[in-house]
Amino acid sequence: MDQGRTFNRVADLYGTARPGYPEALVQDTIDFARLCPGDSVLEVGCGAGQATVSFAQRGYRLTCLDPGDALIKVARERVLDNSVQFVNSTFESWQPAPSASYRLIFAAQSWHWIPREISFVKAADLLDQDGVLSVFGHVPGTLAEPLYSEFEAIYRRHTGRWDPPPETGYLPSGPLVKWFDAAGRFDTVIHKSYSWDWKLTAASFTSFVRTRSDHQMMPASKLDSILRELKSAIERHGDSFKWPYETHLYMARRKC
Repeated sequence: MDQGRTFNRVADLYGTARPGYPEALVQDTIDFARLCPGDSVLEVGCGAGQATVSFAQRGYRLTCLDPGDALIKVARERVLDNSVQFVNSTFESWQPAPSASYRLIFAAQSWHWIPREISFVKAADLLDQDGVLSVFGHVPGTLAEPLYSEFEAIYRRHTGRWDPPPETGYLPSGPLVKWFDAAGRFDTVIHKSYSWDWKLTAASFTSFVRTRSDHQMMPASKLDSILRELKSAIERHGDSFKWPYETHLYMARRKC
């Protein structure tokens, strides 16, 4: 199975276990794009609607794409707005109406799944003359001890590895600004970051881990063993903890 499609297998859990996005990020995106009620907005990879809700409630004409039919079902139930159009498709295979254009295209932790030779060019072609592409994602910080060392030991024991999480690609040291620039279709990228703490319990954290695509690709027995040991480690230390997170936002206008 394509790793990017694993989320659909755990759609209901994805809807409850994944965090939303900072309200300040949503407002900064809206302000930068100079959105007005009724403007056309496209979301690429809406998942279970974690970011969709914040934009849908502001009165835009919102079209949301996702290749997961079960994820779209969860997102539609979450949004409860019949004016939002959900389309079961990848961005790269989606065929918009010939006259379609958007004031804003945004992607919440999904842009890296799209072939880069398609993503930026197609987005630029779909945007209004000075429309905005907004790409953002969560990045976990360093977990406090003793959980950091205990988590590392668990993963090394079961997988032989303890790598930085793939979300680090959304850090300023990652490739996003270079990707924007290499496309040649956008003005200077604006970057903003938002710090927050995610409050987790053994149950909520293991539910989140179960939704991760790399974990979904593991044999079931290995995943169950990892989850069981993570749960035990957290419970030994009070059954709750805070994980520092940052959400990174990258925005740029289409070149005229």
